Amino acid sequence: MKTLKMYLVFSFVLSLSLSVFAQQRELTKDEWQALMDKNTAKKESLTKEVSTLQNDVNNLAQQSAKIQGYDDCVDEKYTMVSAKRPQVDDFRRAVTELEGKIRRKEGPKAARQADLDALKKNAISALPEFYDRVHVQMQRMLDEWVEAVVKEEPKDAMYTVVKGDCLWFIARRKEYYGNGFAWPKIYNANRDQIKNPDLIYPKQVFRIPPLTEDEKAKYEKMRRNYKPAPTN
Repeated sequence: MKTLKMYLVFSFVLSLSLSVFAQQRELTKDEWQALMDKNTAKKESLTKEVSTLQNDVNNLAQQSAKIQGYDDCVDEKYTMVSAKRPQVDDFRRAVTELEGKIRRKEGPKAARQADLDALKKNAISALPEFYDRVHVQMQRMLDEWVEAVVKEEPKDAMYTVVKGDCLWFIARRKEYYGNGFAWPKIYNANRDQIKNPDLIYPKQVFRIPPLTEDEKAKYEKMRRNYKPAPTN
């Protein structure tokens, strides 16, 4: 429409210029006729151009009427993944919440990976808004997350006394200390049951705590330095 107005203004200016030119000097009949013919031809040309432009404007208006609105396009996109706006909004919140947990390294890592896998399985994750974020970026953050290894403390073993046992024999068993000199560790751990370390009874259940590294070194040194009494 702006171009159409420009052509009309141009036609008016041209006519005005001819009028001014005619007033500046007396034109002959032939000169006047030539100017009129030229102006008429120009007018016809402009009229055709105006008609063509008007047709273009009408065509554009028809095409514009057929174009979907933004909201309609969004709804159609969501329909492709069998979702509606509230479901997409819920998914968006879940993605943002999980992304925050991953960034803050709120473990355990395995649980966050399970959460992300669940989001990946949701068809909504295929939408352009989410695909790279869920399937690429958040997975990369999880892969780069090095979780601190928590070393578990060794647990106490339990042993039921049988006939013929003594603390020395129990401590010497390979599944426990493998060193009879470590018997005081068992004695001190079970003082509530053992009144005399030389007297233990069948069916008593003793706790066998693990040795510390210092205790292992101490009892091993005692074992190496032990020299049995000479026999006559």
